[in-house]
Amino acid sequence: MSHTDPKLLEALVCPITRATLHYDAARQELVSKGAGLAFPIRNGIPVMLVDEARVLED
Repeated sequence: MSHTDPKLLEALVCPITRATLHYDAARQELVSKGAGLAFPIRNGIPVMLVDEARVLED
């Protein structure tokens, strides 16, 4: 399992809302509550593509 640099995660924002993302370590995702999306982290690399994001449940 790859390690993701916390400083890198702090610099990332949602590509839709430009808001800060919440790091979900258990699911290896960056969550944008405003956009209702969770962006995956694969092999330690955040995938910030809307087409790859998971839609959050209510």
